[in-house]
Amino acid sequence: MSDKSGTASPEEQQGQKYLAEAEKKAQGKAGFLGGMFGGGSSRVDDAIELYCKAANCFKMAKNWNAAGSAFEEAAKLNESSGNKLEASQKFQDASMSFKKVNPTRAVECLKRTVGIQTEMGRFTMAAKTHTSIAEIYESDAQDKEQAIAHYQKAADYYQGEESQSHAQKCLLKVAQFAADTEDFTRAIEIFEQVANRNAENPMLKYGAKEYYFKAALCHLCVDPLNAQHAMTRYLDHFPALEDSREFKLLKTVLACMENSDVDGFTEALKEYDQISRLDPWATSIFLRAKRSMGEADLT
Repeated sequence: MSDKSGTASPEEQQGQKYLAEAEKKAQGKAGFLGGMFGGGSSRVDDAIELYCKAANCFKMAKNWNAAGSAFEEAAKLNESSGNKLEASQKFQDASMSFKKVNPTRAVECLKRTVGIQTEMGRFTMAAKTHTSIAEIYESDAQDKEQAIAHYQKAADYYQGEESQSHAQKCLLKVAQFAADTEDFTRAIEIFEQVANRNAENPMLKYGAKEYYFKAALCHLCVDPLNAQHAMTRYLDHFPALEDSREFKLLKTVLACMENSDVDGFTEALKEYDQISRLDPWATSIFLRAKRSMGEADLT
């Protein structure tokens, strides 16, 4: 980037030189003899290398847009010359630079990446890329609907590749954001599936409690009676819930909701929080449940 006087830094100046050379190589014609003996291919390879050198110079100068654009040009040349895997990597490099200043262009590059990966049958790689897209929508673009779509796609690909633990992490993100957008039916379905799967696995059964708790929380926001029935089902499937603090909290809160006891609802949460704090997501869901009682404040 330029300094206060408006003069470009040495790194940026070098990057501009590499960029000009790359563009000249990319636009140049190899001619008949050059084409016969591989001159055209050599020019493309040289242009790609120069674009990458330019991008790295721009990165050192913290000119992230220029770095992203240079990597993107290298990716396009790789793609057009049939080097799909390298094109995929360069689109990812472009996205990493764009992410710092332009989330929209970062996502565009990752979508190009995932298109190449799926075309090549690299579905585990595509799942990782969909996760990266979802994370940008989650943290930078603040678009939960798009985050849900890409976490779901990542989960689908992971499941297709029998990578259940990675698929579960993505599905739990889908459930969390589905609840945030009041799609409680979808959230409940996922939390229950994950809880049931964990309850049946001796190595994972401890985690079942958390997901039954989250599923029941979502039920609270739909219908307290449904929550009661759901908790009965959960106990049948996983009796260890009976003695958990989470289950006892839910029973107390349900009783308060039945009796429209707002103060009791608030006190139950305070008592629970004194020993182990509720995470922000659970707190927000309890807040929604409390609103159904005509109250918007948990404190």
